[in-house]
Amino acid sequence: CLGVSAMVYLIDEPSAGLDCEQRINAAKVMKRWVVHHLGRTLLLVEHDFVMTAAMADRVIVFEGTPGVTCTARAPVGVAEGFNLFLRTLGITFRRDPTNFRPRINKLGSRIDKEQKASGEYYVLDAEQDEE
Repeated sequence: CLGVSAMVYLIDEPSAGLDCEQRINAAKVMKRWVVHHLGRTLLLVEHDFVMTAAMADRVIVFEGTPGVTCTARAPVGVAEGFNLFLRTLGITFRRDPTNFRPRINKLGSRIDKEQKASGEYYVLDAEQDEE
């Protein structure tokens, strides 16, 4: 509950049930209130890239086999963390040039191949165009 004073706030899946615009608004409000207004730490558990990209300063990537083993990596910057995670999935993302939201590249597309060759699975540059 954001109404109770705490040093660290743990919020689990706040984007559940929200549409894309609501997720972005919720992320901005939570970050503004907890981080900027209260000066506290917000630990977010989230699977939504839009919410995470709008809210995170750093990310922790978990690796392992679900339900069997898990290792948490050290906190890293958003782009580095997204690259680590997406590399394990073999998926590349780009920022949409119109709305700046993360978009999955078509598997095997020119941009997908270029990003994989460069090791940049998550590109923040919105200037690229998808074929």
